[in-house]
This record gives sequence, structure tokens and C-alpha cells, in this order.
Amino acid sequence: MSEATTAGPPEGQPLSLWLATAGTTDFPELHGTVEVDVAIIGGGVAGLTAALALKRSGRSVAVLEAGRIGTGVTGHTTGKVTSLHRLAYTELQRNHGASAARTYGLANQAALEYIGGVVAAEGISCGFRRVANYTFTAGPDMLPQVRAEAALAAGLGLPSTFTADVPLPFPVAGAVRFDGQAQIHAVQYLQGVAGKVDGGGSFVFERTRALELREGTPVTVVAANGTVLAGDAIVATNIPFGDHGRFQALCLPHRSYIVAAPVDAPPLDATFISADEPMHSLLTVRLNGVTFLLVGGQGHPAAEQVDPALRYAGLARYARGQFGAGSVAYRWSTQDGLPRDGLPYAGPLNPDSRHAFVITGLRKWGLTNGTAAALMLVDLLNGTPNEWAALFDSNRASSPATMPAAVPEAAGAPATGDTVSREGTARGTPDLGLDDGTVVETDGTSTACYRDTAGQIHAVSAICTHLGCTVGFNRGDRTWDCPCHGSRFDVYGKVVQGPAIEDLPPRPVP
Repeated sequence: MSEATTAGPPEGQPLSLWLATAGTTDFPELHGTVEVDVAIIGGGVAGLTAALALKRSGRSVAVLEAGRIGTGVTGHTTGKVTSLHRLAYTELQRNHGASAARTYGLANQAALEYIGGVVAAEGISCGFRRVANYTFTAGPDMLPQVRAEAALAAGLGLPSTFTADVPLPFPVAGAVRFDGQAQIHAVQYLQGVAGKVDGGGSFVFERTRALELREGTPVTVVAANGTVLAGDAIVATNIPFGDHGRFQALCLPHRSYIVAAPVDAPPLDATFISADEPMHSLLTVRLNGVTFLLVGGQGHPAAEQVDPALRYAGLARYARGQFGAGSVAYRWSTQDGLPRDGLPYAGPLNPDSRHAFVITGLRKWGLTNGTAAALMLVDLLNGTPNEWAALFDSNRASSPATMPAAVPEAAGAPATGDTVSREGTARGTPDLGLDDGTVVETDGTSTACYRDTAGQIHAVSAICTHLGCTVGFNRGDRTWDCPCHGSRFDVYGKVVQGPAIEDLPPRPVP
């Protein structure tokens, strides 16, 4: 791995602090045919956790990552490793009962301990450290709910207490406190795990996007320049493909934002999330002699058209006003699938699947939910009973009582077609400033046009290669985003995030 610094991103460009400070990996691209016991699609926390656990159990694996290890959703995390997920236990008990809430909590607590064990056993240098985690409220309105959550979680066997003593530099009315939690440099962790997976008959392939998954004996995973033949396959790509669209109906793509700014103080031995709205997620970390405060929040459904610059600015104001933080050094967004019934999915990819499995819908708590889901699937593949299996079952029937009201697929946009019109859509020749984009409609064709900082216009089709929605330009992140199912493309049309697996094809400049 090469070294990285904390110099910050190029002016105006979004960049995760974790990716900026992790160095890079250089695993090979898949060429030819490889035969293993299990093919794993996705090099994030779920896929690599499954890969390492399977290899430890004596199975050979091949991990296919479309980019570099950790550059997907896991590389855009807050870095919290915790079983305290805001006020999750009140919600889960209300919708699924106390037994389900207990199983969810114990699964996440076990995942936390598993990560700590891997770090120690494999000697992975990733800044893993034990901290307390708090769900706090600043005023009296949410105090009864916070007290109730603390009592409920304690009754479920979790390390929970209620406290009014919260180590934050502003008044707090009270908080749920979970002791013995952790924080981590997630990208360094994944890079370390990948290094332990690769070798001895197992493989990690980067720059290898899976294009097709064919179930059978063997299961076949097809990439651009090679094929993996396996007894089983796990799809761990945040938003899965090969599922005939079933999880797009079950999980709502949701965007959130994070800024990292320097603070003149040592890092806190705690992480935080507010019970109040707007929600703020807080973490401090020291890297290369600089203490950074991470503030996350400002989330919204991916279908909702917003100005990301305003979201980042709101987080920056909070960092300055509450912590005296300096200018933002890093900013980034992330997109997760929120399961409509509130529980992650891990199990068969489709109802009739026998050898293809999926992990998705991790509730924005992927470091622990993804780890727990991966360990559960490994037990399933190894024929070992697992007490979490029924809760995470991907074939479960969701009760209408637990399903939130359906969200329009694209905030008013059609599910397919070439007719979406939104702010930033023009007709005729594009009139663009530098480093800006718009969708141009000419003769019934929609073209996504981006003018780079040198003044050159790059044009690609504006029609998402997943199911045909029209993309829009995200000025904050410099991406073309699909409002229907959450696919994202860079300014040149390359896939950044699925479910799309094909790039936006080039088009003539209108």
C-alpha cells in the first residue's frame, strides 16, 4: 500500500477522510477462469468479513471488487463500531417484539467483538479503540424516549445505562450510554482483512465488476475479462443485482452527508448521535498529528432532489458552533439501503435460490450489521445453526404493520422513460460554467453534459442503464444520480454505485 496524507481534497472535490488517509491497495484484476468454493461480489465490510470467515473455516473464496478495496459504502462510514443505533430498540420492539430486538442487539454486539478479535488476531493496524457510545438529547422533549431506550436495552442484555453526564462541550439533558463500544479506521481494517484473505487458494480481485450471476452447478460469476466458478455466491454490494429487483422494493436508498474538520483538542473517548432532529452523528479521530471532528447527518431519500452544498454547509456550521472546529478539510456523502421493515437482509438472493445469497439493507450501521449478516451466512453455508438467521432471513414476509408508507419511486419522476424534467435540465446546446453539469434534451434524446475545469464538455446518455430513469447532476459530489433506484455515475459516465452495472454510454455534444 502507498502512503497517504491529511492534506485534504482538491478544492471543491468531495473526499472521504478514511480514503484519503488509508493508502491504496493493488490486488489484480480477474483474467481467465478461477474455481473456488465461494464467490463473493463486493469488497466492503460484509463481503470481506464473509471471505475471511469462510477461509478460516477451510473454504476457498474469490472476492470481486469493482473498484479498490473499501472505496464503496464502507469507505464512507463514520467509523463507529457499536450496537447502540440511536433509538433502534424501541422501534424494533414496537414493530417486531422484544425477542427480535434482543436478537438484533446481541448480533450487533457479537459483531463488535468479532471485529475487535480480528484486529487483534491478525495484527491489523486500523486505529481500533474502545470508546463509549451515546444517544443524547439536548432538551427535555426527547428525554422520556431516551430514558426508555436505555432501560429497554439494558433489559435486553446490552451494556446500557442512562446518564446525564455526557462529555460534550454543550448542555445535554441526558443520554443512553453503551460501554465497551469502539471506533475504527474502516478502510485500513478492510485493507488488512483483504490481505489475509488473498493467497493460499483464495483470491481478491480489484477493478473487477461482476456483470452477470448465473445460478447452477457451479454458480457462474461473469466479469469483463474473466469468470469465477463456485459452489456458492454471496452478493454483498449494498444494493444487490441478480435479484430481479426484489430488494429495490424492500429497501429505500437513503443519502447522508459527513464533514471532517480539525479541532484544537485531543480526541474524545466516546462517539455520539443525537436523538433530536435534525440528527447529528459525532466522532473524533487523530490522524497524522491532527484531531478531526466528524459530523454526519442531513440525510434524505435518494429520490429527493436537494442541493448537497447546503447540507454540507449545515454540518460545517454545527461543527463550528458547537465545537469551535476549523474549516472543513474533507466532506463526503454516502448512500445506504434502509429496509422498509427495519431489519437487515441476509439469506437466499431469490426465493428459489439454493446457491446464491445476499446481504443488504444494513440500516446505515453497516460495520456491525454487515459483520453480523456475513457471519450468519457463513454459518448457513457451513451447515452450522445460527440464532440470528430467522431475524435476518431474506425470504421473510414483512408485516404491513411494520412497512412504512411507500415513497414515490422518483419524487414524481416516472420509473422508466426519457421524459424526466427537473431543475438543471436544459434544451439545446448546453450553457454551462466550469465544473458543472446539466441534462440537455434535443430531438427527444436526453444527454448528460459536464464541462470540466479546462472548459471541455463531456457528454453521455442521461438514461440510467439500470431501468431507464433520467439522471440528474449532483453538484455537491460531481456525480450523475438516478432518482429512482439510487444508481450513481461519475462525470464521465462510469458506474460509482449500483444497482446499475453498465456505464452511461457516450453521446455527441448537443
